[in-house]
Amino acid sequence: MDTPIRRPADRVPPVRDLRASDADRERVVSVLGEALADGRLTIEEHSERTSHAYAARTLGELTGLTRDLSPEEAQPILVDDRPVSAFFGRMRREGRWVVPVKLPLLALFGTVELDLREAVLQRRHIVLDSVVIGGRVRLVVPDGVQVNVTGRTILSTRELRTRPAHDGPTIEIGGTLILGSIKARAPKRSFRDRVRGRLGRGR
Repeated sequence: MDTPIRRPADRVPPVRDLRASDADRERVVSVLGEALADGRLTIEEHSERTSHAYAARTLGELTGLTRDLSPEEAQPILVDDRPVSAFFGRMRREGRWVVPVKLPLLALFGTVELDLREAVLQRRHIVLDSVVIGGRVRLVVPDGVQVNVTGRTILSTRELRTRPAHDGPTIEIGGTLILGSIKARAPKRSFRDRVRGRLGRGR
């Protein structure tokens, strides 16, 4: 049997190698400015790091510039493909962070909260490989993102209140859920957006 040729486009690059945007660079530069203002960086250090920030091509290059300035949860960009775990407590990821193609998730009588409104999806189809025992998974996803629960569920509940688009990205929740719950929701729309949506459907 011939071995299929794996094309470069099929390979998934490390999350650190994803390209940075101008907005990502500005996020880092803003943190560097705050560090200069309160004395955590000297003028020389600020100048050097700012130059590196504007020259950075990948998200991984940006994260190293602020690692010693803020705790992980306060970083302007989080590039981390380690499992997300909550043991009898709560774990939350939000802000600008990279969601890898396959993210292991463990909730053991705890709650995992994932806010994807500003997140970067490594691919349009993301799999949350979940083990949930007596725990909860809470997702906030932007408009256009679809959430599917494909894992094995035993005495578990699900509540999906999203606004998916026909060709939008997909978040698949796989794995095993026992005595757990899953909730996924889209952000609340403003009154103006709700009116626009109704007018658009009426055309």
